[in-house]
Amino acid sequence: MFRSMFSRLMAVTLAAILVCVAGVSALFYVTTRSNYIDARLNDLKVQANDIAYLASHVRTGSVGGFGFGITTENYINWKADNIYKEFNAYSVVVDRTGQITVYMTADLMNESGLEFDRQHVMDTLAEVLKGEQIIQQQDGPSGPMFTVAVPWMDNGVALGAVYIQTAAQTVYAGFRSIAFKVAIAALAVLILTGISIFFITRQMVKPLRVMAQAAGEFAVGKFETRVPVTGSGETRELAKAFNVMAGQLAALEQTRRDFVANVSHELRSPMTSMQGFLEGMLDGTIPRAEYGKYMQIVLDETRRLSKLVGSLLNLSRMENSETQLAFSDFDIHEAIRRVIIANMSQLDEKNMEVTLSFGDEPLYVHADAEQIEQVLINLISNAVKYTPEGGHVTVETARDKTCVRVTVRDNGPGVRPEDAPYVFDRFYKADKSHTVGMGTGLGLAISKRIMEKHGQSIRLLPDTEGAAFEFTLEYGHTEETA
Repeated sequence: MFRSMFSRLMAVTLAAILVCVAGVSALFYVTTRSNYIDARLNDLKVQANDIAYLASHVRTGSVGGFGFGITTENYINWKADNIYKEFNAYSVVVDRTGQITVYMTADLMNESGLEFDRQHVMDTLAEVLKGEQIIQQQDGPSGPMFTVAVPWMDNGVALGAVYIQTAAQTVYAGFRSIAFKVAIAALAVLILTGISIFFITRQMVKPLRVMAQAAGEFAVGKFETRVPVTGSGETRELAKAFNVMAGQLAALEQTRRDFVANVSHELRSPMTSMQGFLEGMLDGTIPRAEYGKYMQIVLDETRRLSKLVGSLLNLSRMENSETQLAFSDFDIHEAIRRVIIANMSQLDEKNMEVTLSFGDEPLYVHADAEQIEQVLINLISNAVKYTPEGGHVTVETARDKTCVRVTVRDNGPGVRPEDAPYVFDRFYKADKSHTVGMGTGLGLAISKRIMEKHGQSIRLLPDTEGAAFEFTLEYGHTEETA
């Protein structure tokens, strides 16, 4: 129960709305009930004052028990009957001695069945004769009752009092219809709000369900799935980010597949060659006199495998976020000279020239010397590999305001425009035939990861004769300034 986001949102929202509606309804009920009771009792007080006015100002003789004229008494009776019909209240006039005269017609008195609380009249008469007007609730003979009493004055002297009594239940009954209407209105608000919240919540949760379903498809390798960009602003942004993530996952999966395919090819080619030559020697297909030739080929393929495995390990190490670089300050010119000397045999084999374009003074940089030498080895090896015999390789350095720029340039065929965006991808080769001896396609990828680890850049320079790669390094300190 309440496991889904939809059910939880609905439950929490409806609970909050229910509490708010209940609180507002309770406050409205208590306030309205109090105001309603006060209004009814004030109306009874007005009626009592009307009877008191009649008793004190409209006298025509001494026929009545209190000296009222017949006309006045009849009018008071009419007034008392109306008070009963409208308020279900009992009206009496009391003199100073406590004698009570009932001003209701006999038939109406018998019909009402009211039982007047005489004791309460006696208990409060003295207070009323002092000129006080009272509104009280007390327990009468038939249950809780409300009493309204006002003095009957004549020439500033209280000659008696007018009492109007009604059962509390009668007053409350008039409010029950209002309370019922309030309850109906609150229930209607709760239902309408609940329906609105239901549709709004479902609309909010629907994109999340679609994303959850798409994520499930990702789990089984279906990375082509995309979610519609709908809903609120935040949901739309989430959907866009989700689709971007899906695209990145699809690209990552394709890279993984390409990586596996390329590694398989690079491993299978030399192993197939080695296996064929060894089987030929064992079954006598290859003459014993030629063993030396083919054993050399097997040895070369073994070295090629060893180089491939080493490159893969180096790339994996560079992509590992936990790998730490050994930063130091060193002379980049000296590092370039060491790499050139290490590649002199290859340069001599192809009768190639090398030009070092930088000053004699040391140029210190701050980096991992071993890794930067690996970048130089990769770039120079590529230049030698892809430049025709008798070609030319140039290595130059330049000072910038913020960094040192190192460029390795050759006068070979260069990189075709359609291949330029992919030269730093793993196993990417312009020569799709994977020609033996033309490398593994990992050198530039490793170089790029190394420079990224340093927080620097490496790029293929556009619009140059041949191929030219440039990378940047942070300035270092000489021994004198360190």
